[in-house]
Amino acid sequence: MISVIICSANAEDLSLVRKNISETIGVTHEIIAIENSHAKRGICEVYNEGTKKAAYDILCFMHEDVQIRTNDWGKTVLNIFSEDAETGVLGVAGGGYKSLSPSGWYQFEFHSEERSYQNVLQGFKLDEKDEIHAYHNPKNENLSSVVCVDGLWFCTRKSIALKYPFDAKTLKGFHGYDIDFCLSVFQEYKVKVTFDILMKHASEGNFNKLWLDEILKLHRKWSKVLPLTTSDVSDREFYFTEKRCLKKLIEQMLRWDYSFYQIHRMIMNTAKSRVRKKLYFKAYLHLLKLKLNIIPLPSRS
Repeated sequence: MISVIICSANAEDLSLVRKNISETIGVTHEIIAIENSHAKRGICEVYNEGTKKAAYDILCFMHEDVQIRTNDWGKTVLNIFSEDAETGVLGVAGGGYKSLSPSGWYQFEFHSEERSYQNVLQGFKLDEKDEIHAYHNPKNENLSSVVCVDGLWFCTRKSIALKYPFDAKTLKGFHGYDIDFCLSVFQEYKVKVTFDILMKHASEGNFNKLWLDEILKLHRKWSKVLPLTTSDVSDREFYFTEKRCLKKLIEQMLRWDYSFYQIHRMIMNTAKSRVRKKLYFKAYLHLLKLKLNIIPLPSRS
């Protein structure tokens, strides 16, 4: 039995996803749709309300612009959680490396095949692109361990969601909640991606300055424990990955007109981690060179 929790912003999308869930889930379920079309509340607050209302032990948090293509997917979810008591979060897209540098769940600069695990039909609303099948299964598994998952769809136990509630105090908008929740749960449980459930996500997400503002808050909270990985990564690879990440982030923050102090604060945050302090100095030197026009700001890639 599964409680499906949705933060709803569009009545038409909600009607479609209700029908889709009922036709495909294959197990006893309830749908807890909380109307939030005017965005008066952040998604963390809404999801915490849904958790408290849920009648069943397994919760599924999902976006309403998702269409699940796999029949009886609820049985797959229940089997995964029943077979391993240490499973805490289950998604369909996730990252095996969560960088110290502020980022989403997927870190492009991590030069490893294990940087992402996903099986999603990805649609596009912001860009005129054709739908793609984002399939990346580096270990050829049905179920892979990751650090965090994408919030488009993920499941957990109600007991876990009550123990590690969504951080509505830090994250008041609609970004970063998925990573934050996973980092909390990762301390005690396994976070996994299944390749046995396929769904289409109609939108690609808007990774803009508003998104980055929330991600910066998230990383101030978790900097002391990052980076995290489920892979066997050397200290050397950690260092060079983070250096690449920080340089690109500094450049993007300058393009988005963040102040010198804001970028300085972000870099200082890296000094709290277990990564070598040399990383901090390299990042700060890159910022100074850009601000003093010693090197040009690269064009958008």
